[in-house]
Amino acid sequence: MEAVEKESKLGGMFRALQYRNYRLFFVGQGISLIGTWMQQIALSWLVYRLTDSVFLLGAVTFSSQIPSFILGPFAGVIADKFERRKVLVVTQALSMLQASTLAALVLTNSIQIWHVLTLSAFLGVINAFDIATRQAFVVQMVERREDLSNGIALNSSLFNMARLVGPSIAGVLIAAVGEGMCILINAVSYIAVIASLLLMRLKPFERVKREHKVWRSLQEGFVYSYNFAPIRALIFIVGLLSLFGMPFSVLLPVYARDILHGGANTLGFLMGASGVGALTGALFLAQRKSVVGLGKVIIFTMLLFGTALIAFSFSKTLYISLLLMLFTGFGMIVSMASCNTLLQTIVDEDKRGRVMSLYATAFMGMAPVGSMLAGSVAELIGVNYTLAACGLLCTISIIPFAVQLNKLRQMVWPIYQRLGIVPEIATGLQTASNLTAPPEER
Repeated sequence: MEAVEKESKLGGMFRALQYRNYRLFFVGQGISLIGTWMQQIALSWLVYRLTDSVFLLGAVTFSSQIPSFILGPFAGVIADKFERRKVLVVTQALSMLQASTLAALVLTNSIQIWHVLTLSAFLGVINAFDIATRQAFVVQMVERREDLSNGIALNSSLFNMARLVGPSIAGVLIAAVGEGMCILINAVSYIAVIASLLLMRLKPFERVKREHKVWRSLQEGFVYSYNFAPIRALIFIVGLLSLFGMPFSVLLPVYARDILHGGANTLGFLMGASGVGALTGALFLAQRKSVVGLGKVIIFTMLLFGTALIAFSFSKTLYISLLLMLFTGFGMIVSMASCNTLLQTIVDEDKRGRVMSLYATAFMGMAPVGSMLAGSVAELIGVNYTLAACGLLCTISIIPFAVQLNKLRQMVWPIYQRLGIVPEIATGLQTASNLTAPPEER
C-alpha cells in the first residue's frame, strides 16, 4: 500500500507531462535553458575579466533587462492578440541570431564592452516579448486547469535543473577553452526549442476581434490588475523581490573572485548550489496538489531568502557559502513560482497575456534597476554590505503582504470555488464571484 502511495505521489508530481505538447516543450526548453545559463555565466565572467568593474557588470544586466520594463506591457497585448506559438518561434530564432553574433565576436577575439552592451539590449527586447508570451502559452499546452499549477512548477524545475547543469559545465569550459565556446553552444541549443514548438499539435488559432486599440487594451490590463487587490499584491511582491533580491546573482562573480579568492569554477559552484536549492523548491511545489495555502508559503520563503542572503554576505568560507546558496535558491524560486501559479489561477483568460506581461515586467523590469543600484553601492561600501542590505530589504518587503493575507484570501476564495479548486460552500456563488472579480472598465 505504501509503495502504491509513493508511486501515485511521484506520478502526480509529473502529471503535466501526460500532455504531448507540454512534453515536447519540456524537452526542447530544457536543452535550450542549459545553453542559456552557460552563456549567462560566460558573459558575466568575460565582462569582469575584461573590465574589473562591478559597475559594468550591473550595466550589462541593466541593458539586457530594462527593455522588459519598457516593452513588457506591449508584449502582453501581442500575447493576447497573435498566435503564441508563432511569436515564440520568432523570439527563439532572434535569440539564436544574438547568441551566434556574440559567439563570433568572442571566438575571434574582437569583442568589446560596447558589443556586449548592445547585444544584451537586443536580447532584452526579444525577451520582453518572449517571457510574456511563454507564460501565457503554458495554459495552451496543459489542457486541464487543475494541472496548470503542476505545469508551472515543472517549468520552474526545468529552469533550475538547467541552472544547476549549465553553470557547472560553463565553469569547466571557461577554464579549458574560454567563454566563446559556451556562447556558441547556447546558439546551437535554440534549435531544440524551435523544433519542439513546430512539432506541437495545437487547436487552430482563432483571433479574438477587439474593438480596442493597443493603448486601450493596455489601459484595460492595467486597470484590471490594479483594481483586484490579490493580483496587485502578487505583482508587487515579484517586483520587490526582483529589485532587492536578483542583484545578488550579478555580484556573484565579484564575490567568487575577491571574497572567496576563486576562479570561474568557484562561480559555477555558487550558481550550481543556488540551482540545487531552486530545483528542490520547484519540486516541492510540483508535488503540491492545490494552490490553497501558497500565500503562507510565499511569506515563509521570502523570509528564508532574505535571512540566507544576509548570512551569505558575511561568509568567507566556500562550503558555508555553498550551503547558504541552497537556501537562497530555494527561497527565491518558491516565492516567484508561487506568485506565478496564483496569478495564472485567478486571472481571466482573455486578459492572461496582459497580466502575465505585468508579471514579466515586475520580474525582469525591476532587476536591471536593482542591478545598477547594487553595482553602484558595491563600489562604495563593498559587496558584503550590499548583499546584506539586499537581504534585509527582501525580508522587510513581505510584511505588508503578511498583514493583508487573510483579506486577500477572502477575495480569491469565490474564484477557487468557481474553478472547482475548493468545494462550493455557499449559495449565490456566481454573485459572490462577480463581486470579488476585478471591475471592468466602462
